[in-house]
Amino acid sequence: MLITRPENATGGFTMPEKFLSGLGPDAASQLIAAAADVVLIVDEAGVIQDVACGNDELRNHAQLEWMGKPWLQTVTVESRPKVEAMLKEMGAGSSAKWRQVNHPSLGGEDVPVSYSVVPLGRQTDGNPPIAGHCVAFGRDLSAQMVLQQRLVSAQLSMERDYWRLRHVETRYRLLFQDSSEALMILDAATERLEEANPAAYKLLGDDARRSAWTWSDSLDTESVTRLQQVVARLRASGRTESVELTLLATSSAVTATISLFRQENSTHLLVRLSTLTPAARPADNSVQDQLLNALESAPDAFVVTDMSGHVLTANRAFLELAQVASADQARGESLEKWLGRSSVDLNVLIANLRQRGAVRLFATRIKGNYGSMADVEISGVAVNDGEQPCLGFTIRDIGRRLPSDGRASKELPRSAGQMTELVGRVPLRDIVRETTDLIERLCIEAALELTSDNRASAAEMLGLSRQSLYIKLRRFGIGDQEVPDSV
Repeated sequence: MLITRPENATGGFTMPEKFLSGLGPDAASQLIAAAADVVLIVDEAGVIQDVACGNDELRNHAQLEWMGKPWLQTVTVESRPKVEAMLKEMGAGSSAKWRQVNHPSLGGEDVPVSYSVVPLGRQTDGNPPIAGHCVAFGRDLSAQMVLQQRLVSAQLSMERDYWRLRHVETRYRLLFQDSSEALMILDAATERLEEANPAAYKLLGDDARRSAWTWSDSLDTESVTRLQQVVARLRASGRTESVELTLLATSSAVTATISLFRQENSTHLLVRLSTLTPAARPADNSVQDQLLNALESAPDAFVVTDMSGHVLTANRAFLELAQVASADQARGESLEKWLGRSSVDLNVLIANLRQRGAVRLFATRIKGNYGSMADVEISGVAVNDGEQPCLGFTIRDIGRRLPSDGRASKELPRSAGQMTELVGRVPLRDIVRETTDLIERLCIEAALELTSDNRASAAEMLGLSRQSLYIKLRRFGIGDQEVPDSV
């Protein structure tokens, strides 16, 4: 049996008389209150007669502030025409339309609510409803408003980032294209040329514009070999390196400074090419080679560091003094690893070099990787010229010097002036502790010398117990550190 349901153009129930005819006031009130976040009962004059809220945030404000007031007075000024239009449509029997209005709140922010008005009058013979009370169903749009505000904020932030990136890209393009220095960007994996400025094309020639261009097309064989070695080291260490190359087309020498950088998920090489003018090239390479060979073979240790004390290069004498197998093992390490009794010495050296430019005959010690100790004197100089400022140190081993008299070996390693230079750079407790240890050791050694190594007499002379003396001997590593059983 086919059941035909009557058509309902308003979108309501098809058989309300069957299911809702016996609905009592309480059930109807609960049904209406559950159907929306806020429900208003409005009379024919537009005055709110009753309020039901299913939203905790609106309940106190609506029930206390809106009861007995005209609906128009509970909304903001720009929302009043919408309320008047809904009341007018309700009186004319038009179909209900959802309209958003804003209610002012005590917190300062308006509460957006979407309303639809349904008349409560009875229909007779299909005529429009009799003018009377109506029900305004409201849906709280605060959550949607928050999402819309977040969406707008995110869109504005994206637009600001986009324009900032556009400005940065524009400045980069302008600097890249107008730079007089030849610049190239290559893919680090394939060494394929990705971009070059006009100065680079002018230096390398039109061959560099070909898609299949490689280094071997513009450089001689020896230059290609050196370049590949530098790139291999760069991939391993990540440090910027420079290499001298010779161009095939003009047989001119250029210096290539290569840097490694990452962009998204790929690695690239930034290559800067500088032409070596005759004035910039050494007048006599043999003199420079002789100087480098002399420093490498010098009996005194020589080491060059960056401005923070990390080793850039060192000669063979320093490697022997520090007990390092090769210069590669020392490169990149802090000089503090081998220099001084603590980190104080290196900090004092660097601070004086930055302030004065040079330091002479600074007394300290060198610690080898395998435990050797050597008393040394250090002279240093700060080199601020050139592309990379650096510090140069000459280290002389003074452990084999014969003392001029019997007291020379027992003098303090630092003068009063050197100790005062530590103030402000090293905490006072470190200065006092180091000075106290030195003086205490010198006094113990002097007492042992005066008593011909008689421990009991030395302890009495120093005003110490024999047990305390043996503890200090063990601490400073003086003589036989074993404590007799009788003590």
